[in-house]
Amino acid sequence: MDKTYNPKNIEQPLYEKWEQKGYFKPNNHRMQNSYCIMIPPPNVTGSLHMGHAFQQTIMDTLIRYHRMQGKNTLWQVGTDHAGIATQMVVERKIAHEEGKTRHDYGRDAFIKKIWCWKEKTGKTITNQMRRLGNSIDWQRERFTMDERFSNSVNEVFVRLYEENLIYRGQRLVNWDPKLGTVVSDLEVESRLSKGSMWYLRYYLSDGVKTMDGLDYLVVATTRPETVLGDTAVAVHPEDPRYSNLIGNFVNLPLVGRRIPIIADKYVVKTTGTGCVKITPAHDFNDYEVGKRHLLPMINIFTLNGTVRESGEVFDSFGKPSDLVSGEIPKNFRGLDRFSARKEIVEEFNRLGLLLDIKDHDVMLPYSDRGGVVIEPMLTIQWYIRMEPLAKVALEAVKKGEIQFVPKQYENIYFRWMYDIRDWCISRQLWWGHRIPAWYDSLGRVYVGRSEEEIRKQHQIKNDVALCQDKDVLDTWFSSGLWTFSTLGWPENTNALRNFHPTNVIVSGFDIIFFWIARMVMLTMHFIKDEDGNPQVPFKTVYITGLIRDEFGEKMSKSKGNTIDPLDIVDGISLTDLIKKRTRNMMQPKLAKKIRKLTAQQFPYGIKAYGTDALRFTMLILASTSRDINWDMKRLEGYRNFCNKLWNASRFVLLNTKQQDCGFQGGSKVLSLADYWIQVEFNKIVKEFRQALDNYRFDLAASLLYEFIWNEFCGWYLEATKLLLNESIDIKKLRGTRYTLITMLDAILHLAHPMIPFITEKIWYQVKNITKHDGDTLMLQAFPSCDVSMVDSNACVDFMWIKKIVIVIRTVRVKMNIPTTKPIAVLLRNASTSVVRRVNENMDLIISLAKLKSLTFVLSEDECPAVIIEIIDGAELLIVMESSVDKDIELDRLEQEFMRLNKEIDRIKAKLGNQGFISYAPEAVVMKERDKLKTYQESIKKLQEQKVFFSGL
Repeated sequence: MDKTYNPKNIEQPLYEKWEQKGYFKPNNHRMQNSYCIMIPPPNVTGSLHMGHAFQQTIMDTLIRYHRMQGKNTLWQVGTDHAGIATQMVVERKIAHEEGKTRHDYGRDAFIKKIWCWKEKTGKTITNQMRRLGNSIDWQRERFTMDERFSNSVNEVFVRLYEENLIYRGQRLVNWDPKLGTVVSDLEVESRLSKGSMWYLRYYLSDGVKTMDGLDYLVVATTRPETVLGDTAVAVHPEDPRYSNLIGNFVNLPLVGRRIPIIADKYVVKTTGTGCVKITPAHDFNDYEVGKRHLLPMINIFTLNGTVRESGEVFDSFGKPSDLVSGEIPKNFRGLDRFSARKEIVEEFNRLGLLLDIKDHDVMLPYSDRGGVVIEPMLTIQWYIRMEPLAKVALEAVKKGEIQFVPKQYENIYFRWMYDIRDWCISRQLWWGHRIPAWYDSLGRVYVGRSEEEIRKQHQIKNDVALCQDKDVLDTWFSSGLWTFSTLGWPENTNALRNFHPTNVIVSGFDIIFFWIARMVMLTMHFIKDEDGNPQVPFKTVYITGLIRDEFGEKMSKSKGNTIDPLDIVDGISLTDLIKKRTRNMMQPKLAKKIRKLTAQQFPYGIKAYGTDALRFTMLILASTSRDINWDMKRLEGYRNFCNKLWNASRFVLLNTKQQDCGFQGGSKVLSLADYWIQVEFNKIVKEFRQALDNYRFDLAASLLYEFIWNEFCGWYLEATKLLLNESIDIKKLRGTRYTLITMLDAILHLAHPMIPFITEKIWYQVKNITKHDGDTLMLQAFPSCDVSMVDSNACVDFMWIKKIVIVIRTVRVKMNIPTTKPIAVLLRNASTSVVRRVNENMDLIISLAKLKSLTFVLSEDECPAVIIEIIDGAELLIVMESSVDKDIELDRLEQEFMRLNKEIDRIKAKLGNQGFISYAPEAVVMKERDKLKTYQESIKKLQEQKVFFSGL
């Protein structure tokens, strides 16, 4: 082994070997249990971010853990075609390179252009995933636009339509006027914006007046441009100010339309004026009010967000209607919606109908793709009836067929499922699964798997023109079929029989209803077990927290606080990091701010930590918390942990390679430390497996860290050094060498699922000594707990030795006594068992504690100045006078007192500054308070030391 641990030289060559050798494939041993995880398909346009790295590390740990248990293991990978995102990427590309739009190409040619782009650059994220060590069966990689997957999408659509679970209708949707398509709720970002509240006068009709004698109502709105589509004014049914007006009418300003005054509990009496204008075609809340009161709905905007020549009028069921006029004043026609707002406000003001304007913060829905404000719009779309599907899916979680981990996330699932609404599945894009519906010249719709099937089924002659629906399906529709379509459905494949239902899905809480719930509903509808019962897609839903920066802020490009996980693996200079974070940033002030922030956070850039250190940090942070703050200092610590394992392994190999380790026969005598480390390892195996089985990756990683760093390296290796250096007993040497190499081997097996590269590299050296069969650690057996192995008297003795050494080491730290300065220790009133332990292990104790001497004394013996500690079965007396210069120590303590008090005064002043408390991030304030507490505790310890030394 190289003297220095260098992950860059290890990781990529190892991964290439793993993939080429086919180690990631299922073993197809039908006598073994199967274990399957479906990777949440990342967008084909995407690149690896910290969330991906976090979830994929968890998945790979599970896969490797179960593979080493001999299970027939499949980690199914694939990418999502990402309809809007991919179409936008390619549109920008051809605009930049050719000055063309997709319309210049036409639909078919543009789709070919996307396929070309996908083949050339669409594998970025999957190549990055390899860098994380993901042990994925890449030969089974799927893409949601593959022919086979597309066929399954069509099959699901047709069957749902035939069962009357898919229909076409006109309803209110989130509309992106820039992209010209419906967008899902997940693609809508709410932003708090500075806006205005306009107070408008609506005159009452037929001479009716308010309780106050006014002949008008005051309506407050943040969207005056939608006045043109008002079909009612609503008041609360129990508002005494307007009770006499319910059922009467107002004259709609600018338009002159008579609209009713209705009563609805949607109105909040204490907010605004208590009068709310109702525009059912351009507001989701108003849409529900309109349906309750059977109001007409007037669509006043075109699909690109301009005012229509004449409004489209529909009844409350979405059918065209002539109940009211859709007339729009000429001076507003053709205006952009925000230009129309300005003109309408000016017209209200000119007519004396604008009573007031007040500043008002408003949450605006933005399209995260198009970057424009979403417009609620009445459009004809395709929908799935969700309620029948939801009933079965709800029962699956209630009965425990699907378990959420942590369990509280069931509440999000239930909340959405109980209030489920029909799902709009059509999108006005070119890239995606085109809806398998065709229309004839009379507008009649035919749904089928192909045009040929439709003509045959409905006996439509070839000379009758059929036109396929131009819309495509929502990408969440195809990804909802992920667990079974990737395994070959609708065919009853071996893969489907062997691996479905899958075992666990790893995801974030933000897509429980967008993806998790829809997968459950669609899978249980289409996949049945041998008895015809609905089959769940997965047995466990493991929900991860959200990776945030060190101050608890969400990582985002606009904040400049994102970290590319591969920059952690490979390292990056400060200059390159700043370039990456500010690339394509159009706002100079924001770019300047991000450059400054980056320089403060990473003054020397990011050094290369390697994949194993990144993975281990991710796992030890994988608590049950909803938010997980990233910490570069902890990453540094776990890089040191990998280095510790490397150096410990070199020590073991140097002392076992080409040595008699007992594998060729010969009797072995195990030392006290040998017995103890084997028992401790057996305990760790049990606890480690329990933690992984319960998805407590943080606990498992902590157990592994504690055992390797403290028990194996800190105690066992130190204990063996004395024996290896001084023993001449061949049986004892053989026993210790055997324990050293077999324990290292067992540790590598235990740690491999979490840190696969370093463990595999070391194991190649170890297996030459242990003579293991096989070429890779990942296919070796995972350690199991030996129930016959229990604590022995030897373990009790070693634990006592540990206690005495820890006491001595603690005193050294408190008294600032270096380990290079041996100290004398006395044992007073020692029990018989203590006398035996010490006499049998005197050299070991002296070596571990760095002692000058260890002596038994009687209670009546006169002792020098000492520190007295009580341990099991004896009093421990540490002689101080010969080891410490009293005056030097008191002077050192005084200097430390002055330094700490200065720091305490500085922090108190900072925390007493109201400006700092008000404007600094909460995490920064808490950090300062923690520092203050630490310094104050240090002062107390120094005072104890001062009292002691003064008495010497």
